[in-house]
Amino acid sequence: MLQALAFYLFAALVIASGTFTILARNPVHSVLWLILSFFNAAGLMVIIGAEFIAMLLVIVYVGAVAVLFLFVVMMLDIDFAELRASFMKNFPLGIAIALVLLAELVLGIGAWQAGALQLGTPSGDATALLGRSNIENIGALLYSRYLFLFESAGIILLVAMIGAIVLTHRERRAVRGQQNIAKQNARRPSEATVNVQPGIGQGVTL
Repeated sequence: MLQALAFYLFAALVIASGTFTILARNPVHSVLWLILSFFNAAGLMVIIGAEFIAMLLVIVYVGAVAVLFLFVVMMLDIDFAELRASFMKNFPLGIAIALVLLAELVLGIGAWQAGALQLGTPSGDATALLGRSNIENIGALLYSRYLFLFESAGIILLVAMIGAIVLTHRERRAVRGQQNIAKQNARRPSEATVNVQPGIGQGVTL
C-alpha cells in the first residue's frame, strides 16, 4: 500500500513538473521545474529497485546538466518577446512532430499487445551475482564483458571535452595602440609631460 501511494505521488509530481517546465514563462522557472521532475523520476527508480539509475538522475542530470542549463539561462540575455514569437512560429511544426511520436507510441503498444513481437531470450552469459546489489552487478558487468566499450565511451567524452575547450579558447593578443596599464602606473609625474617653448617657425621635435 505504501509503495503504491509513493508511486502515484512521484508519478503525479513528475507529470505536473514536466507540464510546468513547458508552460512556465520564465526560463529559470522552467529549469527549476525540470530539476523537480528529475528528483521525482529518481524516486520512481528507487521504488522499482533501480537505485543505480536513480543515482545517475540525481548526480548527472540534476547535479550537472540541469545546473548547467540554469547557469546558461541566467547568464544569457534572453529576449522574451522574440522567444515567444519564435515559439508561435514553430508551433505547427511542434504539433506535427508530437502527433507523429504519439502515433508511433500507439502503434508500438498495439503491436506489443497483439503478441506479434518476438522478444529475445537471455543467453545466461550475464547472470546476476547472488547476494549482491544492482550496483555491484552493473559494475561487474561493465568492467568485465563491456570493459572495452565502457573505456571507449570515456575516451570519446574526453576527446569531445578537449575539442570544446580548444574551440572556445581565445588567446589575448596585444592590440596595436592598446594601453599598457602597468607601464602608465610606473611612470613618474616628471616624465609625463615636457614643457617646450619653440621659436616661431621652428616647430616641435618629437
